[in-house]
Amino acid sequence: MAKVLFITANPNDENHSVSMAAGKAFIETYKETNLTDEIVTVDLFKEEIPNLDADVFSGWGKLRAGQQMDALSTEELAKVSRLNEILDQFISADKMIFVTPLWNFSFPAVVKAYIDAVAVPGKTFKYTEKGSVGLLQGKKVLHIQARGDFYSEAPLADLELGNRYLKQLMAFMGIFKFEGLFIEGHSKMPNKAGEIKVAGIERAKQLAQNF
Repeated sequence: MAKVLFITANPNDENHSVSMAAGKAFIETYKETNLTDEIVTVDLFKEEIPNLDADVFSGWGKLRAGQQMDALSTEELAKVSRLNEILDQFISADKMIFVTPLWNFSFPAVVKAYIDAVAVPGKTFKYTEKGSVGLLQGKKVLHIQARGDFYSEAPLADLELGNRYLKQLMAFMGIFKFEGLFIEGHSKMPNKAGEIKVAGIERAKQLAQNF
């Protein structure tokens, strides 16, 4: 049995979002194919994800200095504890599915906040004399991303920073089994938007059977 995190980052549901429609098709098919797996949905637009602010760094500093959690201020304790919960959940997963749109060449800000919460030295990577080493080997990630224009090839390929960042960050943490499912062109070609969406949903279902 595997633990799967289904991580979505879109304020819209599957009726108004191409990425969410594909994500829903994927996870429903995955459930049918993997009956014993534990699937946990993480809606980043509804989760409380503390930003790395002065309270967080102050709290972490106290802990590194050997102080206990009860030495933290109320604000420090609340934020550090919540970040620990997010980190522990991420580390415990065997597979992660990120579902995001492409916004302004990247992804919604909540994804970066989530990445900041789980990219923690000593937990998901470590520094050595020979450089950084990822600590999450053996895990698997899928990124489902909708793109209004065509970013898989020139001239826009270099402007796509969301999937490229996510793939690099996962590799930094030791996750090299990384796949991408991209649905693109529906905004540029509105007369074919329905066709593009349907095709993306079918690809999502096919991919779910072997993920």
